[in-house]
Amino acid sequence: VQLQASGGGLVQTGGSLRLSCTASGFTLVDYAIGWFRQVPGKEREGVSCISSSDGSTYYVESVEGRLTISRDVAKNTVYLQMNSLKPKDTAVYYCGVRRLFGVPTMYCPMNGMSGISVRSDFDSWGQGTLVTVSS
Repeated sequence: VQLQASGGGLVQTGGSLRLSCTASGFTLVDYAIGWFRQVPGKEREGVSCISSSDGSTYYVESVEGRLTISRDVAKNTVYLQMNSLKPKDTAVYYCGVRRLFGVPTMYCPMNGMSGISVRSDFDSWGQGTLVTVSS
């Protein structure tokens, strides 16, 4: 399984983008899906997660109030609406499915999406989509 992130682009500071996470042959909306981002030379970091059990959402502090994760069950798509973008949001964005003991799970990490270790809970990364925010 590979998830595919799309919708990135070049925007000015304060602008908006909506990223989409899709998959073929996999009902991703049945599982916890996380958004991550990575800049060259740095670790991939968690941004947000949505649980399929009850739709609970989680955000890291740096994006709280500006980014919104959601899902469309009919379209089998998870979105990341990005508003009030800042240059520090510039990165390649990836989506991944959370697994526990190798099995996809409905639940996001209990302790949220902060910390380097959270990345290891997710996989099935696709190519990612580049978001560039100009100052």
